[in-house]
Amino acid sequence: MISADGLDKAVEQLLAGNRVALAQAMTLVESTQPAHQALAASLLDRVIAFTGRAKRIGITGVPGAGKSTFLEALGSYLLKQDLKVAVIAIDPSSPLSGGSILGDKTRMSMLARAERAFIRPVPTSGYLGGTSRRTRELMLLCEAAGYDVVIVETVGVGQSEVDIAHLVDCFLSLQLAGAGDELQGIKKGIMEMADIIVINKDDGDNHQKALMTRQMYQAALNIMRHKYPAWLPPVLTCSALEQQGIAEVWRSITDFYRQMAQDNQLDELRKRQYLESIHKQIEENTLQALFARSDIQSCYQQALQQVENHCLSPRAAVNNVVKYICDKIID
Repeated sequence: MISADGLDKAVEQLLAGNRVALAQAMTLVESTQPAHQALAASLLDRVIAFTGRAKRIGITGVPGAGKSTFLEALGSYLLKQDLKVAVIAIDPSSPLSGGSILGDKTRMSMLARAERAFIRPVPTSGYLGGTSRRTRELMLLCEAAGYDVVIVETVGVGQSEVDIAHLVDCFLSLQLAGAGDELQGIKKGIMEMADIIVINKDDGDNHQKALMTRQMYQAALNIMRHKYPAWLPPVLTCSALEQQGIAEVWRSITDFYRQMAQDNQLDELRKRQYLESIHKQIEENTLQALFARSDIQSCYQQALQQVENHCLSPRAAVNNVVKYICDKIID
């Protein structure tokens, strides 16, 4: 773990692209220990001027869509283009034990061994939306370390993973043909937030199904509201296993960035994301600080006890706690 005395050296090594220093910086930023949080803030302050130059890409998809295989293929292609690639792979945490498998490196073995690639499995730790609480800060560390492309792979649990769209520039939704009810993939939410849609596993006997699914998505997108008036999300097919269609996916990503560069749309997007992030973190930190007070915690526990004893409705319990907090703040 990085210490206060070793912060200068850690920053120097991080900015030089040292992967060990990057991993240690990420561990510090993810730490929930109060002693580490101030040091993490200082570290981020020191490197923030060296961020913002990477392409930030988010990838989501249903389980079985082949996200890891796709990332391996895309990452390999980018390395051949002399780009440095960082992957932040979000892994679900168990609601029972709280642990995570964190095994994405084993599914992206080539990238894990590549010198110009970096893979960081990250647990959700109960954080909803398909990402983790510190994903944005981890992305900034990767940018400071000199990575040209930073990819965030979400948990991949369904239709609610739209938080990633508030963290990245380009949001790619990986879909699967012939998996049953394609209607599930066309439902709003992810579809409205996605900038590019890719139908994976377009190979062998699945080719015709992939083409049909592509047509279905294209028809659905034509009647949906788009995030950007000048950008109609393309629907592509690929075979990550056979590494076919990957170049076309990357071309669409670069086309997206070219379009976003017009009228400073990318800068505006990132500014808006930063403001949203600040607002959200203030809410979270304020709530944490409030419930750290013994009197508010006591009021909260009393309300829970009354609900358990059927003396108070859940809504009344909420109102009581909120009123107590407001009265204390006003006082």
